[in-house]
Order: sequence, then C-alpha cells, then structure tokens
Amino acid sequence: MGNEHPKHTVSVSALVMNEKGNVLLLKTHWRSDTWEMPGGNVEAGEALDKAVCREFLEETGIVIRPIGITGVYYNTTKQVLSVVFKAEYVSGEIKIQPEEIKEARYIELNESNIDQYITRPQQKSRTLDAMKAECFIPYETWEVSPMYNLTSRLYNET
Repeated sequence: MGNEHPKHTVSVSALVMNEKGNVLLLKTHWRSDTWEMPGGNVEAGEALDKAVCREFLEETGIVIRPIGITGVYYNTTKQVLSVVFKAEYVSGEIKIQPEEIKEARYIELNESNIDQYITRPQQKSRTLDAMKAECFIPYETWEVSPMYNLTSRLYNET
C-alpha cells in the first residue's frame, strides 16, 4: 500500500441565534433542498475559530464571536471532519453572496418543526446538538515555532 498520507477536509459551521432565539440558517445553490448553519472549509494553516468567523461573514455578512465547540462529526465517504461552534452575534446585517447562497434568514426552529427546514439527517443532528449544548469542548490554537505560543482558547467555565 505504500506510505499514503491521509487526505481529509476540515469544515466548520456555527449556530447563531438572535435575541428571540431564532437560528440563522441558509440555503446554498448546491444543497438547495435543505437549510443549514453557515460555514465552510478551513484553509491550510487557518485556526478553526478564525475559519468559522471568516466563513460566517462571507456567507451571511454577519460578524460572530465563537463561544465553544458543540460537536465534532466525520463523513467517512467524503473524508470530511466537521466542527460545529456555538457563537454570538457581534455586528452586521444579513447580506448574501448570490453566486453561492440562495437565501439566509433567522428561523424559529425547534424539534417539532426542524424537518420542515433541515432535510438532511447529518445537518439535523448537528443543529439540534448545537441548540441543546450547555457546555462546550475546550478548543486551543497553538503556534509552535520556535516557542510554544497559545494564540487562542475557547473554554466554558460553567
């Protein structure tokens, strides 16, 4: 078999709610059958918390602040590791890139109506997990050259 290096993609998404508790979801052109949390792929060398902020801003026009990780999911078929954050709204108005995003809006979402919006089971479980999360997985970003330097840390201390 040789020494093949594993090739995985890492993606990030975030659950953001408004003051009414509605969830910001979007529809993309290539998955227009379902609503989903904004997010996308992490670039080489990019910290996960920075990637989710960048992707969220690109897709919605909204600036967010990640609070913590609510779940980690793996698609063995496509070799995609997905990390879901819960985040707070910081600023901005919904403004989509129409070539990528069909629609984005806050939706009153709960377990009884989620199937009307989120049709893909992996997106449904991620969203419900993020909505229910009360504590988060610690997350750190490090630079290791030449010294160890902690550049960011998300940790729920409740």
